[in-house]
Amino acid sequence: MKPSAYSFSCVSLLITLLMLLSPVALAEEDYLTQIGDEINVFLPGESELNKSFQIDRQGRIILPEVGAVEVEGLTEEQLQEKVSAQLASIFRDLSNLQVYINKRQLLISIQGYVQQPGEFTLPANATVQMALHAANGLRPGAQLDKLQLKREGESSIFNYKAFLDSGDMEMLPALKSLDVIFVPASPIIGNVEQTFDPANLADGGDAADDSDAVKVFGEVNRPGSFSYKDGVTLVDLLMRAGGVTRYASVEQIRVIAGSEPALFNLKGYLDSGNEKLLPPMVPGTTIFVPKQEEEIKSGANTVYVMGEVQKPGAFESKPNASFMDILSNAGGPTRFAESRQIRVIKADGKVQKFDLAGYTEGTITQELPAIQPGDAIFVPEKTDMNEKSWLKVAPDRAVRVMGEVVAPGRIEWSPEMNLMDLLAHVGGPNPKADTAKIEIVTPDGRGGTRKTDFNLDTFIKQGMPDSALPFVQAGSTVRVHKLPDDPRDNKSQWVRQSSDSSIYVFGQVGAPGRYRFTEELHFLDILAAADGPTKDADLRNIRVSHRSQGHAMVSHLNLARYFETGDEHILPKVLPGDTIYVPEKNRQWLEEPASETIRVLGAVNKPGRYRFDDDMTLLDLLAEAGGTSDNAYIERITVVNLTCCESQASSFNLLEFAKTGDYRAVPVIRAGDTVFVPEKSESFSNTFQDAMQLILGIALLGTL
Repeated sequence: MKPSAYSFSCVSLLITLLMLLSPVALAEEDYLTQIGDEINVFLPGESELNKSFQIDRQGRIILPEVGAVEVEGLTEEQLQEKVSAQLASIFRDLSNLQVYINKRQLLISIQGYVQQPGEFTLPANATVQMALHAANGLRPGAQLDKLQLKREGESSIFNYKAFLDSGDMEMLPALKSLDVIFVPASPIIGNVEQTFDPANLADGGDAADDSDAVKVFGEVNRPGSFSYKDGVTLVDLLMRAGGVTRYASVEQIRVIAGSEPALFNLKGYLDSGNEKLLPPMVPGTTIFVPKQEEEIKSGANTVYVMGEVQKPGAFESKPNASFMDILSNAGGPTRFAESRQIRVIKADGKVQKFDLAGYTEGTITQELPAIQPGDAIFVPEKTDMNEKSWLKVAPDRAVRVMGEVVAPGRIEWSPEMNLMDLLAHVGGPNPKADTAKIEIVTPDGRGGTRKTDFNLDTFIKQGMPDSALPFVQAGSTVRVHKLPDDPRDNKSQWVRQSSDSSIYVFGQVGAPGRYRFTEELHFLDILAAADGPTKDADLRNIRVSHRSQGHAMVSHLNLARYFETGDEHILPKVLPGDTIYVPEKNRQWLEEPASETIRVLGAVNKPGRYRFDDDMTLLDLLAEAGGTSDNAYIERITVVNLTCCESQASSFNLLEFAKTGDYRAVPVIRAGDTVFVPEKSESFSNTFQDAMQLILGIALLGTL
């Protein structure tokens, strides 16, 4: 139903009232449209036009059916006339057309050091602060006193920081459409951007580019350049630099004020409180706090503790001090310490090993080493698996793990570990690992080695105890083999794959070849890995040669019967080393013995030899031969049965069977029989007798 003229008039009146009440209608009449303004167009019945259109950067609005219309710099009346003139070429009735300025807006670009730079549409009365808010505010480190306003190719700089200090809006420039506000970054941030913390700016140096700044460096917590102020003292500047570190030589502080170098004793000043000891500070002063040189400790009762301890150094030892006393005095091992490989270097040059972790766990009976003056205790760093450890772990303490594990490498060995601990330490086998055959080569202590194969799958599946794990010690090598990446392209693995662990799949399969499987896999798993049988495969005569039995043995498999019955007992057990052969459905006659086929002769569409199954009947055989031909005499089809002693002939009336459907009249046939379908033109007197003699002769010949 179309809207009436009366309804159009009501809608037009309503829009006119809204326009009169809108802020735009109450504004001055001489306002000219500008880029960014939102223009409303209303034409009753045209839903595509009844919406808002924004004036783009080219001063246009894009109207449906019409395209681009230039509307910048027009009054509202001129806007109505221009849009109406453009729409007149498409629409006939424009009497109710309404075109008006819905929103006065600015199109402003904000660039530089803001959270979200880009182009924004703002209200016509927007200020610089509103524009920065639209860009999600300034980023920490923005230089507020040198913001730039770019307009029509010219650039001007204004101080936004002064506006924030005073609130004087006169300091901010008025905005126009297509203005660009650029916010520069403070030079204090440097060329490499980093986290900017204004709270620490003054403490870390607030005068990086000031030639009058005071430079403080050396053993202070926050060295940097600090702005000079009248009356500032050296202590004030040291406090701004975070104070001195515990390594600072406070008695030898160097101060260069102007061109006069001087030494300052901070300790003496703090002890006396005499301000006359403070050197004068001038612009450009340089303060250096040197590092204290510690005195090398030595003596007749000194014991040295080195490496991964909390407080390494030289300690005065009492005559009755034990190993634990001295190690505790050094703060004990850190969390990076390898406490199983502690070394005690005796004063005479001998080295004594000590396993602190095993001692504290009670797994070893070793006594604490006796410490004498002049001895040194070395606690090595723990070996990181992510870095090369050749220089950190001696060969007599390492086990090599190679192959398909998450992190192969050279691992430090402990007598408390076993093979499972070692595999867990290297991340375990990866998804490509052949966990059924892990090789371990271990030194036998007599200069030779012994090799052991380990089946991790069987160990876990049967829940064996740790005592069933193969023996591993320092110097052993563990190798985890890789399974073929792709069963369809595994020829590259044959060199490393023995025939005893392979299964051969030949014949009519998608990817015949040599495959590696475990004893747990099913016959269907193997056939599926070879992409299954092809469309030409004879599923009823699959052969499996069991080479793993130690003697000749072949299984016959009717896979079609398995799919019909689902009987799992039909499927043979296949082990590594066996061979699977899937023959072609239509083999040549010479490949099949005559006793396993049936000959179909005479008036059939495809005479020949056919493979016979015990489930087939004479009707199935005729169908396999393409059916009888048009001139076949189907009332007397002859079947010659080959028995153990002689051949017997019987006849079958196919026409009568088609009428009665009596399956009892269908002759029984066996492998080796002959079926003859005569033609209608042949007589069944002497000619038939001669043919029968010929058929019997052929049948007897086929048995030879």
